Amino acid sequence: MKFSKKLSIIVCTLTTTFLQIAVITNTYKSTAQAEGQELITNGGFETDPLLDPNDPTLTNPNITGWVKSGDSIDTSVIRISNFPNTGNQGLSSGNFSDISYLAQTIPTVRGQHYQLTYYLASTEEAPDLNNKFQVFIGGKKVDVKKDIAFQGYTQYTLDFKAKTSSTEIMFGFKAKFAFLYLDDVSVKAIP
Repeated sequence: MKFSKKLSIIVCTLTTTFLQIAVITNTYKSTAQAEGQELITNGGFETDPLLDPNDPTLTNPNITGWVKSGDSIDTSVIRISNFPNTGNQGLSSGNFSDISYLAQTIPTVRGQHYQLTYYLASTEEAPDLNNKFQVFIGGKKVDVKKDIAFQGYTQYTLDFKAKTSSTEIMFGFKAKFAFLYLDDVSVKAIP
């Protein structure tokens, strides 16, 4: 009788240990798979159709995955364009009076490190420079670029550590004399 009790305790302990190992192994695998996974929706601005590349007055009222904010006159100028970094489309903004914003909230893990990458172009030329581009991560302004002279798409990268289970990525635009272009926005977890 004592032997069967001891044997059942040993079997139960071994089963519990195997379950714990399986859970720990599976958790580790899931975390490893999350690294490198794209967290931004529609970062290449390819999801929505280009309304009419020959008529700049037609704007995309919505951009899948993104939320526009600011003065309605300025947000109407944030639109899908046929001037991409890659693919067929990018985003253009030519807000004349005030800064307007484009934001997306992504799922994050508190304490995890992430990398935000985006490509930015400008068609303003000196002496007519009056533009501003801002980047916010989790409500905090982390980068500001002013009076960006004419440049083709240029890659920018920012690393951050998530403070909560979701993080807002937001871009602010103003370009009085021409346009700022944004494309290939990406956020991925890094080790």
